[in-house]
Amino acid sequence: MDASVWILNLVILAIVLTADLGRRKVTPMRLLRPVIAAAVIIPFFFKGAASSGHGLLLEIAGLVAGVALGALAGSLMHVSYDPAAGRAVSWAGVPYALVWIVVVAGRIYFTYGASHVFSDQLGSWMVANQVTVGALTDSLIFVSIAMLLGRTGILAAKARAATARAGGLATPDVLGNELSAG
Repeated sequence: MDASVWILNLVILAIVLTADLGRRKVTPMRLLRPVIAAAVIIPFFFKGAASSGHGLLLEIAGLVAGVALGALAGSLMHVSYDPAAGRAVSWAGVPYALVWIVVVAGRIYFTYGASHVFSDQLGSWMVANQVTVGALTDSLIFVSIAMLLGRTGILAAKARAATARAGGLATPDVLGNELSAG
C-alpha cells in the first residue's frame, strides 16, 4: 500500500476536526463539504471496486464499518437550536476528537504494518481469501469516506431534529429553507 492511504486519512482527519471541534453553526456548506470532499478524493485514490469474491465482501465491510464509525462519532456530537444564530449549532469535544484520532491512527498503523510488521501474515491471508491489494486499499478508502459521510448524515439528522424541536411558526431548517408550522 502506498502513501495515498496515509494522505487521505490525514486530510480527512484535518477536515473533520477543523469543521467540528468546538461550537459550530450547522450550515448547508458544512453538510455539503464532506460530500464535495468525497467527490474530489475518490477519483484520485480509488482505482476501481472488486467485482466479485472476497475482495468485494471486504470493500462492502469497509463501507459498513465506516458508516458505523461515523455514526459513533456523530453520536458524540451535541446539536441544539440557537435562536440567536437562527439555526442549529453543534458542539464536539475531546471524546469526538478521540474517536476520529483513534480510527485514523488505526488505519495508518494498519497501512504501515501491512508493509513492515505483518506483511507475510497479511499476504498469506490475502492469497488464501483471494483478496487483491487493490481491494484491501479500496476497503480502507471506503472506511474513510463512509465514516465521513456517516458523521454528516447523523449531524444533518440531529440538526433537523433540533430545529424541529425549537418550533415556532416559521423556522429555518438545516438547509436554510423556511418551514411552515401547520
